[in-house]
Amino acid sequence: MLDIQIQAPFPILQGKGAPESEQTLVLLTGPEFDVADGPFSHLDAATGGALRRAVAISRFKGQRDQSCVLLAPCAALARIVLIGCGPEDELDIPTMEAAGGQAARAVRDTTHADLAFAGRCAAFAAHAAYGAALGRYSFDLYHTDEAENAPQLQRLHLGVAEIDAVREAWESLKAVAAGVFRARDLVSEPPNVLNPPEFARRIETLRDLGVEVEILNAAALRELGFGALLGVAQGSDQEARVAIMRYRGSDEAPLAFIGKGVTFDSGGISIKPAAGMDEMKTDMGGAAAVVGALEAVARRKAGVHVIGVVGLVENMLSGNAQRPGDVVRSYAGKTIEVLNTDAEGRLVLADVLAYAKARFAPRLMVDLATLTGAIVVSLGHVRAGLFSNDDALANALFEAGETTGEAVWRMPMGKAYDRQLRSDIADMKNITGRPGSSITAAQFLARFVGDTPWAHLDIAGVAWRSDAAPQCPKGATGFGVRLLDALVRHHEKADNKAS
Repeated sequence: MLDIQIQAPFPILQGKGAPESEQTLVLLTGPEFDVADGPFSHLDAATGGALRRAVAISRFKGQRDQSCVLLAPCAALARIVLIGCGPEDELDIPTMEAAGGQAARAVRDTTHADLAFAGRCAAFAAHAAYGAALGRYSFDLYHTDEAENAPQLQRLHLGVAEIDAVREAWESLKAVAAGVFRARDLVSEPPNVLNPPEFARRIETLRDLGVEVEILNAAALRELGFGALLGVAQGSDQEARVAIMRYRGSDEAPLAFIGKGVTFDSGGISIKPAAGMDEMKTDMGGAAAVVGALEAVARRKAGVHVIGVVGLVENMLSGNAQRPGDVVRSYAGKTIEVLNTDAEGRLVLADVLAYAKARFAPRLMVDLATLTGAIVVSLGHVRAGLFSNDDALANALFEAGETTGEAVWRMPMGKAYDRQLRSDIADMKNITGRPGSSITAAQFLARFVGDTPWAHLDIAGVAWRSDAAPQCPKGATGFGVRLLDALVRHHEKADNKAS
């Protein structure tokens, strides 16, 4: 992770002299940057007016996504970078995190840099550092030439007046960043490495953070009656696992987070097209997010009881693979006619949801899954689909998404969709027609949660990026970790207020 050092502002920003150096200074600012005795004025004076001329030539106005770079402006600095954050009265956490990520990308070819803030930007200093850390992430485990492929930026100095307050805020955000990186690492791993048993072994390392971990192997799952999940796994040489993680931050009833962990999804006998099948290693993005969220809450020692349960399978073809037309009996005792073996995630989640509800009696359940291509058609790669049987939970998740930048959008549910799941020979079938198929998938899951407040997040469009963003390079996003952590914080605050 990017090394963040919090210290007093660079001397030149205070109108003081500074030693000669090859330092890079990044200033986050808005349209109000040109104020008397402000950091911009001090920098402009130190550069003999060169900064003001550069701003005029580049037409920098301090708006969001704008930047201006000035090379070798004076003896004290090797480079000045201005990053626009927009008007001060419109500043918010996502804006400042994006600006921090933009700053990290702007100086990625240097080993260290100073990050400074103008006006109200300083109030979001820790979040700017957070965005920079997220944007600096790279997965280079399989690069043999580390020097060529690794980003150069190693350390970022935050120049702030309120050092203690920013440091405290950063430590909390740093814990969440570690969870995001855990999720990104898991999703990025190739499927020949990260199979269900290996995934389970990596989850066991959470014990070092005080998380209780229990692994159910295939024999235990058969004994418990996980017929839907095991039906998906039966075509693979890699045995299924279910991992249970428990963080006891309080004595209250737990929040339960459920993740789909299909470590590779060939589609089974209903095989997927060859084009893009390599990305089916990401079909465990929901499970990765749950693992990352448990790491985040454990690292920051959240005062909430949290359970994570993930179903880990590989969906492959073989002489023993599940067939279209098979009927399986779920953990809940309900029978399912499998009409398409590529609609496997809902089978995994059905058993895990029912098991978590029966064993832990949680106060709420949230599942995350790269479940349907239909949600990508509906919402693109901007928002995850949110389905819920509880308005309060849905609203809390929506607000958490707006705050963290992991945006969701609530989709409809109802009996008319539920009727489409009727089967001629079983309690239900696992697919319906193409229209509204992300909704009917959610309606399928709803049959296994009863009256427990529940939300389903279909993250198929947001778990992987084909292009880079300020807070996320191309590849795995770790979507869901920040969202779930924000939901935990919401309940942590409510619990504290109630007590």
